Amino acid sequence: VQLEESGGGLVQPGGSLNLSCTASPGILNGDTLGWHRQAPGKQREMVATITGGRSPITSYLDSVKGRFTISRDNAKNTVSLQMNSLKPEDTAVYYCNLISTLSEKNFWGQGTQVTVSS
Repeated sequence: VQLEESGGGLVQPGGSLNLSCTASPGILNGDTLGWHRQAPGKQREMVATITGGRSPITSYLDSVKGRFTISRDNAKNTVSLQMNSLKPEDTAVYYCNLISTLSEKNFWGQGTQVTVSS
């Protein structure tokens, strides 16, 4: 599985960005999808995940709850992260992640830079 992120960039504090990740060859209904981030000098951390199935379950890093929303579109093979009310501490490289329901392997994208600064 190959994952390609898009949508990163420079935004002012309080602004919004929408990150998108497209999977090739595609997303299976049972795959778990997520976004992680890594700031300079820090460990990579989970930002948001969404499970598969009829009623996907989402989970979020405490510091982004109420500001970020993860969603998936299996038909379009995409997972998105809507980020609102961005803060300078959200600055990081954001990585798309897929856990295969078939192989249980972890797949990662190359990452997209998000910089929140005035």
